[in-house]
Amino acid sequence: MPNIKKIINPWLDMKGFCCPGCCPTNPKGLHLQAYEDGDDVVSFWDPDPLYQSWSNTLHGGIQCLLLDEMAGWVVIHKLSTIAVTSKMETKYLKQVTMDGGKLETRARLSRMMRNVAFIDAEIIQGSEVCTKAQIIYFCSPKEIAKKRYGFTGCQTMEVEKAE
Repeated sequence: MPNIKKIINPWLDMKGFCCPGCCPTNPKGLHLQAYEDGDDVVSFWDPDPLYQSWSNTLHGGIQCLLLDEMAGWVVIHKLSTIAVTSKMETKYLKQVTMDGGKLETRARLSRMMRNVAFIDAEIIQGSEVCTKAQIIYFCSPKEIAKKRYGFTGCQTMEVEKAE
């Protein structure tokens, strides 16, 4: 992945920031790091037994968190605004195992309709797509994101290899 870039989380120094997906100091969070890989936003995560449901299976709700988190970073980074999740349709295709290795979660914008973003996402383990989702977000206009929430966009930095 020679062109992958680390997306710098703009909320790291914000008081009260405790996202269960991407906050590195949330003691029970996933500590996800988002990367830009062309049109995709991607993360890499080792399943933690804390999030196991059935024997050797990652809980479906945690899978949804992974998908929604990376789809949200598509809005934040690629569209340079903030949004709220409106709808998520998830398809569980194959078991995500706790001992099957690192997970790759990928998301990309599939289309925009005014302020509504449609984002496709998937969880990949090994070389197999295990879970897919289409997630719909209501996006704030950039001016409102800046004025109300202080959001001015994200920076990226070159990396040699994603973590």
